[in-house]
Amino acid sequence: MNTDLDIAFAALADPTRRAILSMLLEDDMAVTDVADPFEMSLAAISKHLTILTRAGLISQEKRGRVKWCKLEPDALRAASVWMQGFGQFEPVNLDAFERFLESEFRDGTPDDPRS
Repeated sequence: MNTDLDIAFAALADPTRRAILSMLLEDDMAVTDVADPFEMSLAAISKHLTILTRAGLISQEKRGRVKWCKLEPDALRAASVWMQGFGQFEPVNLDAFERFLESEFRDGTPDDPRS
């Protein structure tokens, strides 16, 4: 199995990281703004952001004294291609996936990722 694909799916397995991706659909955000809606430390959010960055799902850059996060739009393409290989899945529409993430996390992070 492709190591990059493993890393991407592992990053997506956490509901906090999925919520962060959903937030970044709107626009680039400063790390402190990403952390604001979560009841966890800035250090914990930074760890989540590091995992998303290593998976290639987001990028981070320093602008002046502020670190910004940006969603990488093509990051899920490999996962989409892999899922399509099973034939039982319809081609994954990334725009529809973005809308799903937005609707899923519009009212906050779900308590149970299986719900």
